[in-house]
Amino acid sequence: MDDTRTLLQIALLGVLAPVWMLAGSADWLCHRLQRIEASAGLRESALHLAMLAELGVAVLVALLLEASAAALALMFAACVAHEATTWADLAYADTRRDIPWYEQLVHGLQQVLPWTAFAGIVVLDAGQALAALGLGREAADWSLRWKAEPLPGWYLAAFFGASLLLVLGPFAAEFRRCWRTRPRR
Repeated sequence: MDDTRTLLQIALLGVLAPVWMLAGSADWLCHRLQRIEASAGLRESALHLAMLAELGVAVLVALLLEASAAALALMFAACVAHEATTWADLAYADTRRDIPWYEQLVHGLQQVLPWTAFAGIVVLDAGQALAALGLGREAADWSLRWKAEPLPGWYLAAFFGASLLLVLGPFAAEFRRCWRTRPRR
């Protein structure tokens, strides 16, 4: 493995992933401080869970599957879906509550980091990225299969544990708060 590839993998797994999780925690904290359960409520929280699910697909593919043309296409589609849901979320929330400057900064990170990660993966696996576009020397591999050389178990355990603690758990609690305070018809 060459040094550039190693450094890019370290940057993606050891820097970008933790920063991305911390941005998710910061966004949750912004919502907690804003008490979204008293303003935008359940619908906004449901949109947050949808965005987590969309990017969850991309993250699982990146961590567990070979970067085939199919895997890259799936990650790309997940990022596009996340962008569309982000737009819907912000359009909805903006009419129901203030979105302070610090939350907007966090949203900026949350929008750019998935694409940054995707770009890094494309660079790492340029052959299949080009093949997916009908370019390059490789034939496009449209299969989904487990990584031939999986990431270390300790890393996956740490990643999934941190995701649960810093992102999934807090946003599930946010949804629960919004559910409990939703208007009854």
